[in-house]
Parts: sequence; structure tokens; C-alpha cells
Amino acid sequence: MRITTFFHNCEARFFLGAVRHQPSIRALGVLLANYRAERAAVRCSQNLICLNERDSSQLERTYGRRGTHLLPMALKDQLPDELPAQPPGCAERYALFVGGTFYANRQGIEWFVEQVAARSPLKTYVVGKGFESWKVELERNGNVEVIGGVDSLVPWYLGAHVVIAPIFDGSGMKTKVAEALMFGKRVVGTPEAFVGYEAIVGRAGAVCESPSDFLAALETEASRPFTGIDPELRACYEDRHSFQTARDQLVRILAA
Repeated sequence: MRITTFFHNCEARFFLGAVRHQPSIRALGVLLANYRAERAAVRCSQNLICLNERDSSQLERTYGRRGTHLLPMALKDQLPDELPAQPPGCAERYALFVGGTFYANRQGIEWFVEQVAARSPLKTYVVGKGFESWKVELERNGNVEVIGGVDSLVPWYLGAHVVIAPIFDGSGMKTKVAEALMFGKRVVGTPEAFVGYEAIVGRAGAVCESPSDFLAALETEASRPFTGIDPELRACYEDRHSFQTARDQLVRILAA
């Protein structure tokens, strides 16, 4: 039997970051369990599919084998035929942060709130399950509103002027970037946020390494006219990150 494993992260690297961020016996146990499982997968699989070149190199450094194929992140298309109204209470232009409360998202939005948000020309909305508990802390400097969990991300993406991705750690590829492209939105983010998206970063948004970079990029985005769905960005999703594109590539990989 020929075995294929599709790595959506280099899991050992991902959980090592979690241990470093919040050390505990449980976090260490999760890291070790994932390391053992991932090592077995690398040893026993003929095909090792990775999301990007960095993950492939990380597998080689950790387990001695590179990925045999690269297949970028794919997301099911969530764009509805009938577009919903803008979320209530969001008449102003806004920058959108989307994500759950795992360590890299918390670290990133805390940094953004401390270093950028109060001076941003756009109000920042934070949407994602679990962030309700961080409302007071994240809204402390003003110009930020925490929404927390929602039934649908669709109206929030469609109503956003730009999507922000201040992410400094992790593995794999960042879902929020592919989601933004799905809804035809530009992204302002760190180099980490654009890992795996290097081929389209010039079209997809702006790479920022400092607070001044973020502020300059947000000033530029705020000066642009609002675009509900940018067709060029939507095409980036369809060409690179849609289920159909991933299915076609996976067929070729499995048939090789």
C-alpha cells in the first residue's frame, strides 16, 4: 500500500511555539505526542505533501525528509450568491482581524492594539470565538471593538475595508489570508502571515515588519475607495486556493 500524508503544519514546530508561549506539563505532553505521531507519519509515508516550502524544510530539519510535493491551502468557497448586508453598527470603514484565541492570534492582536490600533485611520474589529474574554484588554486604547464569536464571517469580510494579519509565529499557512482573498479583500500583515503566499503578496496586500509599516499601509488602504469584492483578488483565490484547484493538483500527485 502506498501511503500519503498531507501536513497542514509542521506540527512539532507549531506546538513548540505553544510551549514557549505558555509552558506547562500539558503543553509539553501535547508537543511530545504530536512529535511522535508526526515522526511515524514521515517514516511510513511515501508521499509527504506540505503546504509550502518552509514546512518542507522544517520536516527535513526535524525528521530528515523533505516533502515530496507542495499543495497550498484550499478553502471551501463561502461567497454566497446573494450578498448579505453589512454587519449592524459598522457604518464606518474598518480593518478586520479574524481568528480564534490560540497563542499566535492573541500575541499578534495584543501587539497590534499596543503598537498600532489607536493611531490607525481605520477602526479595528476583532472577530473570533473566545475573544469575548479579552474585550476589556483589547479595547483599552480605543479605536478597537471586540465582537467575538459570530454565526457567519461572511458579512464581516464583505464589509471590511482591509483585513489585518499581525501574526509573528506559527506553521503552515494562515487561513485568514486565503479567506480574505476569497472575499476579494486586501491584507496588511507580517511576513509570517504571508508564508506560502509569496507568489501573490504584491497583489494581495502589504508586508509590514514594524508599527510604522502597519500605519503607513493602513493609511494607504484608507485612501483607497471601498471595493466590495476586488475581482483580481478573488481570482487569486480561485486560481490558487479553491477546492477545484486543490482537487486537480491532488489528482496529479496521487497518480504520479
